[in-house]
Amino acid sequence: MSTLLLIRHGQARAFDADSDRLTEKGIDQARRTGEFLVSTGVELDEVYTGTLERQRHTAALVGEAFAAAGRAWPAPMVDARFNEYDAGGIMGTLLPLLSERDAQVKRLFDEFQSSADRGDRNRYFQRAFEALMDAWQEGRIDSPGVESFAAFHERVRGVFRDLTSRGGSRRVGVFSSGGPIGVCLQEALEAPTRSALRINWRVKNASMTEMTFSEGRISVDSFNVVLHLPPELRTFR
Repeated sequence: MSTLLLIRHGQARAFDADSDRLTEKGIDQARRTGEFLVSTGVELDEVYTGTLERQRHTAALVGEAFAAAGRAWPAPMVDARFNEYDAGGIMGTLLPLLSERDAQVKRLFDEFQSSADRGDRNRYFQRAFEALMDAWQEGRIDSPGVESFAAFHERVRGVFRDLTSRGGSRRVGVFSSGGPIGVCLQEALEAPTRSALRINWRVKNASMTEMTFSEGRISVDSFNVVLHLPPELRTFR
């Protein structure tokens, strides 16, 4: 049997122009994740990341903890199939298109824009973003320049199957994002496709999800574990 450890990247700069970077809190989350894995004796034979900076930086910080402890850390293999969905394209291209035809979505995003100085801005964003993502997932809005949900789901499903269909006794770590982790869990549980994004909403920064697999047979052992982080570092965005 083999094990698969899915780790979401640390907190990124969600509302900045350059959102693909870890915040100071995200850096702390990643370092603590590495320290926890070292302290609990976790060993990995293979490490994968997507191409995104926040994913690769998180993996690098975990790797530093292993190096500091004199522990082996495999050179990460980069695979773009572990990348998050195209949130920038969805927001920048699909949102204006959907707002023209859906007054409810337009109202939700107007509320989010007017909440810039509020402490609960994330809550306003989540309500609006979920409405937009539902339309994207259902295929009610698309554009040639933006990856469709079907294409996103299929690429993650493909890399997940590639990893878990091989035999042997391997310990695999993957540094990815909430969306791909949601797809992997949905596939492992043989749940409806629409469940992938619903799972995604619950995946915390620097959380760990573990599975056991052997030639396509998969069991979920834990999901979204953040016990290695103090309460103030447990974030969704």
